Amino acid sequence: MATQALEKAEVRSWKAPIALAVFAALYTLMIAVAPREGSTTFRLSTAADPVQLGEITVPVTLTVWVVCALLVVLTALAALLVQRAGKTPLWLLAAYIIIMIYGFLAWAAAGATIPVTGLLAGAVALAIPLIYGALTGVIGERVGVVNIAIEGQLLAGAFTAAVVASLTRSPVLGLIAAMVAGMLVAFVLAAFAIKYLVEQVIVGVVLNVLVVGLTSFFYSQVLQPNAALLNSPPRFDRINIPLLSDIPVIGPVFFRQTIIVYLMYIAVAVVWFGMTRTRWGLRLRAVGEHPQAADTVGIRVNPTRFWNVLLAGAIAGLGGTVFTIGNGIAFNKEMTAGAGFIALAAVIFGQWDPIKATLAALLFGFASSLQNTLSVIGSPVPSEFMLMLPYVVTIFVVAGVVGRSRGPAAAGQPYVKG
Repeated sequence: MATQALEKAEVRSWKAPIALAVFAALYTLMIAVAPREGSTTFRLSTAADPVQLGEITVPVTLTVWVVCALLVVLTALAALLVQRAGKTPLWLLAAYIIIMIYGFLAWAAAGATIPVTGLLAGAVALAIPLIYGALTGVIGERVGVVNIAIEGQLLAGAFTAAVVASLTRSPVLGLIAAMVAGMLVAFVLAAFAIKYLVEQVIVGVVLNVLVVGLTSFFYSQVLQPNAALLNSPPRFDRINIPLLSDIPVIGPVFFRQTIIVYLMYIAVAVVWFGMTRTRWGLRLRAVGEHPQAADTVGIRVNPTRFWNVLLAGAIAGLGGTVFTIGNGIAFNKEMTAGAGFIALAAVIFGQWDPIKATLAALLFGFASSLQNTLSVIGSPVPSEFMLMLPYVVTIFVVAGVVGRSRGPAAAGQPYVKG
């Protein structure tokens, strides 16, 4: 009994309650130093929705202080659960984040109306490339290869999709070409990192610089002079799922999307199921955790790593299509704007789990969408403050809110047989 109590004391971590207390204090300071009055309206339906929900109007002062009290209660509950069980449950963290976002929205949009459906739809749209990138990172690191080149794979996919779709007038061919482009970048990463044992982080950084340089050169020298032929991609049409697209709030957000978004739903489900329920996933995780042990039971470590890195590259290339044919936008220099690096943060936030990484990417997307929405409704909150939100979330993670994050044991370590 004494040994069990000692083990529980050793694994107990107070980082999450401390982080929650810090953010509750910051929230309290914000609403105390910059009080807002009036009311905030949340619009739950669009004019096109067959089912119209009424608007919800809340008093700002009462709402923000009630939220403050709830944050304090949740922080105290987190401390109590750590004292008794040794950890803070995920549901409590999720509730804390949702309640804090609600309070912040009520405060920031005082006197204005927030289009909830538009805000959430924007969050999903901005999160799609992050989710594809996060899946790429999860597969790579789970199999033992740190993929810093996600940014380059997204950019290569965006460039190739724009050119091929412009030439053929077929977004489907552009999508396929983008996946091939992502695989080519991943092939270079795998060849140098797995076969020639070059430091994986260095290879990834070099590939990012290389892809940025190549796409920028071709954009300036080839695409711009021939924009009508090479850089006017068609876009995928939106597909409304019958019945599901008519559900209030959820329908317009998730079920009035393009094929790229629906493929993302499938990719998340397949990667999660494959990684946790199939022989492929077992071999992948074994190679990333203990390649020597995997080798002794007959798993070919380096080929397994090689082919899974190529698979991850195809997923990243598919994610790159969001920037061009996903929205019918012409390619531009460095248009991915660091999405690959935010995707890497989502991988760590999600603790190398496909579902959690997807939720993390959605949170990052929501932060970006929130900045856009508050700018449109004329909120006095500086847009620069909103740009900080994804990085504040990253600090949230580093502070230990999601618990101890340990990546695959062999990630980044080359394997030499024998």
